[in-house]
Amino acid sequence: MIDSNTIFNIKTQTEFENLALKVFKFQFENNRVYRSFCDLLYKHPSEITSVKDIPFLPIQFFKSHPVLSSEANIEATFTSSGTTGSSTSKHYVTNLDIYTQSFSKGFQKFYGNIEDYVVLALLPSYLEREGSSLIYMVDNLIKRSNHPESGFYLNDLNELKDTLTTLDTNGKKVLLIGVSFALLDLVEQHQFNLEHTIVMETGGMKGRRKELIRIELHDRLQKGFGVNAIHSEYGMTELLSQAYSKGQGLFSCPPWMQVLTRDTEDALTVQGYGKTGGINIIDLANINSCAFIATQDLGCVYQNGTFEVIGRFDNSDIRGCNLMVL
Repeated sequence: MIDSNTIFNIKTQTEFENLALKVFKFQFENNRVYRSFCDLLYKHPSEITSVKDIPFLPIQFFKSHPVLSSEANIEATFTSSGTTGSSTSKHYVTNLDIYTQSFSKGFQKFYGNIEDYVVLALLPSYLEREGSSLIYMVDNLIKRSNHPESGFYLNDLNELKDTLTTLDTNGKKVLLIGVSFALLDLVEQHQFNLEHTIVMETGGMKGRRKELIRIELHDRLQKGFGVNAIHSEYGMTELLSQAYSKGQGLFSCPPWMQVLTRDTEDALTVQGYGKTGGINIIDLANINSCAFIATQDLGCVYQNGTFEVIGRFDNSDIRGCNLMVL
């Protein structure tokens, strides 16, 4: 068994790669769904000597199979929002402490102590359903921020406006984290000129609005909030780690998470830097499910390890031949 402390104490690329290979071997031996997938590709740990050779499980398997590498009791089931009529992903989590360590240490790395912030959450589409891993994370951050003003806001945008304005005017450090359509609703009703607030969008219109390209979305939000940059959080139901962007849509990963891109015509080929392709994620915090996931997002990875999300594949085809860039 691999100790979670080992995962969260990675210091070098060599340590990351060595641990990724150990995690692959562990999940090959203990995850029936992943083992079957690897067998279909004729991939065996004895032949895998590089991270780029590790098979990435298509994310769609979380909709149809229990993706588990552990026989421990399931402590939580995180579910995706899904559109009407579509099936939802289910991520069975057998150790919530690993998830808590992951998002806590990840936030600390990029933003420092959560106690330094008042956390205001505008996540109506997530609050209106059960099983959101994002709500679990933000609720924990709100409680640990230890500020009485921290909390969730569902539909009362006037109250949020008053709280946000007062806190910022008083020089309090604020993290406003919200889903894109709700942040747009807020700035269309109220104008701000914030000096001490980080505005962080979690992506997606959730069917409430027409999708916007990132540049247009961030431009509207920057003007509405009066800030120089819009931050972003990149996470998903099937992961236990998050990447963050402090502006320009360029995301950075914590040391136990990395992003690669695959060829859009050949899903088994990992590309070099600077090429647009399907986003593959290594999330070593996913030790008890699957740490190697081929997402349906389209993006580009740069040599310094940052990456950009450009759009999505327009269907679930593993080959990824048909693309729609938003």
